[in-house]
Amino acid sequence: MTWIKPSFLWMMYRCGWGTKADQECVLAIEIDRAGFDWALANACLSHYDRDAHADQAAWRRELKASPARVQWDPERDLHLQALPHRSLQLGLAGEAARRYADEWTVSITDVTPLAREIHGLVIAGDLDEARSRLPQERPYEPAGGAGRP
Repeated sequence: MTWIKPSFLWMMYRCGWGTKADQECVLAIEIDRAGFDWALANACLSHYDRDAHADQAAWRRELKASPARVQWDPERDLHLQALPHRSLQLGLAGEAARRYADEWTVSITDVTPLAREIHGLVIAGDLDEARSRLPQERPYEPAGGAGRP
């Protein structure tokens, strides 16, 4: 399974600003909107939710059959501390992973220098400048109600 992590700061949390072993290179992978919508529309929650599933057995069947899974993790601030709201993590397997690699990828950009630059500003205490260098992010509105909460 491969994971799409749309939040820059959550990714910095995950890779330790590109300093964790085997995570020293940070890539921004742009995918097309149709692919992301398809993944959401074909995703299952990564955990059982009694409001979304008839029972745990039904959830397990759906999870096994789904090419994508949705997980919500705490968003992070510049110090990588958890915030009170969550960011989407979208896991891809099987058909979704193949489509991601072969069809949806628009560009791949090495953002390691940006991660190191922002991290340096955070260490220096220049949070306003660090914040100004963050990639622009905006709320995602699924087309036609795709995906699930």
